Formats: sequence, C-alpha cells, structure tokens
Amino acid sequence: MSEQQRPGYEADPTSVHPVARVAFGVAGTALIALGVVLLILPGPGMLLLLAGLVLVARAVPAFARFVEPVRAKAMQGVEASVASGWRIAGSVLAGLGLIAAGVVAVLFPALPFAGWPTGASLVLSGLILLGLLVWSHRRVHGAREKV
Repeated sequence: MSEQQRPGYEADPTSVHPVARVAFGVAGTALIALGVVLLILPGPGMLLLLAGLVLVARAVPAFARFVEPVRAKAMQGVEASVASGWRIAGSVLAGLGLIAAGVVAVLFPALPFAGWPTGASLVLSGLILLGLLVWSHRRVHGAREKV
C-alpha cells in the first residue's frame, strides 16, 4: 500500500522511531485492556478499545485491519448514547451523581472507602462521562444539522 493510500492511524514502519513504536504499543495495549474491562463495567469501553487499536496500529501496521470494524461499532454506541432525550438525561444524571458522590467522599472521609483518592476518581469519572456525552452529542446532532 502506498503512503497516499494509508489511513492516518496506519504508519509506515520505517517512518516511526523504534522507541515511539514501543511507546505506542505499550500505551495501546493498556488502553485495549482497560477497554475490555469497561465493556463489562460501566464506561466507554468501545471508545477505549478504538483508541488502543489506533495506537497499536501505529506500532504494528498489521493491526490496522481491526480499526475500521471497531470504529464502526464504537460510532454506533456513540449514536445510541444520544439517540433520545431520556438517554441523555439519564447520562447527565449519572455524571452528576458520580461528581456528587466524589465530593461526599472527599468531605466525609469517615465513610467506608471514602477519602480523597476515591473522591477524586469519582469526580474524574463523572467529568469524563459528561465530556464524552457532549462530544457524542456534537458529533451526532451536529452532523445532522449540517445535512
């Protein structure tokens, strides 16, 4: 495949520094592992799988063939997450609930499993959820308005 036909995530192995290839591979593998865990647990599993596969494809071009099917599935999930007002409202409430739980965990460290590490991770999770929700809404509904 010539350089002009290569997708952006599929790198020419000679153009990527070996240290960068190792870094892409390690970071991509970590994101893939986290994505697999978040397929079962609540979280953006498919998006993390996609991000991990893109990084691994930069390190090992043979993995580039897996990126498009995962991208299509991830974008279906993105569209489904903002398909109705009820889903958006539920996601916003879940994000705000995570942030509130994080604040409570920080303010009341005597609670079981409370403290600043728990609170910070809950707040961060809520912010990530809300950020992904905004991104999904802009991606899906912004594209519809342009048509």
